[in-house]
Amino acid sequence: MTNLYAPPRATVRDVVDPNAQLVLAERGSRLGAEILDIIIFGSMVYLPFLVLGVAGAAAASSTEGNTGGGMMALGLTLSLVGFVVWFGMTLNYLRRNGQSIGKKIVGVKIVRKDGTRASVGRIILLRNLVIRLVSLVPLFTFVDALFIFSESRQCLHDRLADTIVIVA
Repeated sequence: MTNLYAPPRATVRDVVDPNAQLVLAERGSRLGAEILDIIIFGSMVYLPFLVLGVAGAAAASSTEGNTGGGMMALGLTLSLVGFVVWFGMTLNYLRRNGQSIGKKIVGVKIVRKDGTRASVGRIILLRNLVIRLVSLVPLFTFVDALFIFSESRQCLHDRLADTIVIVA
């Protein structure tokens, strides 16, 4: 017989052990994750358009003519589908464990500085969007990346979002 007045039981994920030490991700791991993210994004979004766009341009310059426009449209469509798939996968990984696809492969994740879970909004808005807008200033991206060599291994976008990257 079950006790109707007992507190509910639930499995709780991502409970931070206050005694556990956060192990900061190595600089090389962060670089590797960023490179993987760039390769994955490029292959899912840019590559279909480039391949089919070049093939379409070649077909348009030949005698076929009309085929080139269709191939370019197909390339654009595949690029848009690739972007939607990439965005969905990235959002899913960020929501689940604070990881991009590259960070998942390398085995690092983004958390708040105190070790608690970073929200998806914090990661996307503060860590990515604001920095991408500010990076339109010449050399800002380079300066942001140089901050990885500080003792805390936090780039400017990490400091802005109050996040760190740790070993998952």
